[in-house]
Amino acid sequence: MKLTVSRVTAAAVLLVLGASLATAAAQPREKVVRVGYLSPGSPSDPVRLRRFEAFRLGLRQLGYVEGQNIEIESRWAEGNYDRYPALAADLVRVKPNVIVTVGGAATQAVQQVTRTIPIVMSTVLDPVGSRLVTSLARPEGNITELSLMAPDIVGKQLQLLKEMIPSVSRVAVLWNPANPGSAPQLQEAEVAGRVLKMQLQALEARTPQEIDRTFAAMTRERVGAVMILADAIFTNQRRQIAELATRQRLPSVYGVREYAEAGGLMDYSVDSFDLERRAAIYVDKILKGARPADLPVEQPTKFELVINLKTAKALGLKIPPSLLQRADRTIE
Repeated sequence: MKLTVSRVTAAAVLLVLGASLATAAAQPREKVVRVGYLSPGSPSDPVRLRRFEAFRLGLRQLGYVEGQNIEIESRWAEGNYDRYPALAADLVRVKPNVIVTVGGAATQAVQQVTRTIPIVMSTVLDPVGSRLVTSLARPEGNITELSLMAPDIVGKQLQLLKEMIPSVSRVAVLWNPANPGSAPQLQEAEVAGRVLKMQLQALEARTPQEIDRTFAAMTRERVGAVMILADAIFTNQRRQIAELATRQRLPSVYGVREYAEAGGLMDYSVDSFDLERRAAIYVDKILKGARPADLPVEQPTKFELVINLKTAKALGLKIPPSLLQRADRTIE
């Protein structure tokens, strides 16, 4: 009798197990989406890697798990804009659901190879001035983003430089003409320079070698300070630029906070890591059916002023107390 009961129990267990397996097999698997990510930097650069991790964190906070419901295809330009066309084409070939681009040049490269795959720009300076979108309210096309720049940020940087060094009258402006966001920045700087009675000397550079030559030209031009326009290549070379400025005793102002951490004098900027994290929100909206053309471009509302006191001391500068009081962070 016991043997019969055991056989019946075993048969029942097998039936239940079989039904469970059949039900599990019948249930649809979670859809896996693919997201492309194009960066101007290198994954070996701690700053670029931290920004990438901020984006991945944003996705995790929205319920995306790599290897389970999302795949991220990352491509890195390693500081060379000439690599963008091939990297953009390679990303499009893997057919991602959406592509995240870091910077205007990366966005422009992807836009040239696809007008259908949605593009989320995470840190573009002036998307309208760069002609990447038609307007902030209605981007149109397949692009939307979180803008890196408010309309007057470059003017504010020059104003802070004037406040730190009231006697400065001749300022070099380092810019990269290969970046579509640089020309609008330069125009804004020229307008602000006239208001502040500063004479600006625009000097261009595209490579680390050109940066060295440009700083040599600043000495010949007898400038009293330098402003570095925000650019991915310059950010990659932030330590080189900060060292050159200090060596030539040039007070400097920047638009990316990592410069001050690398030894630059002062930066006034938005939180790039927060923008990368928030790019995940746009990706999520698009994956859930939103069209890029219907997602307004967000502009930053929070800025931070960082002053490197060690560099100020090396340059023999005394920071005005009013400026120190407004600093969000100082580096000793």
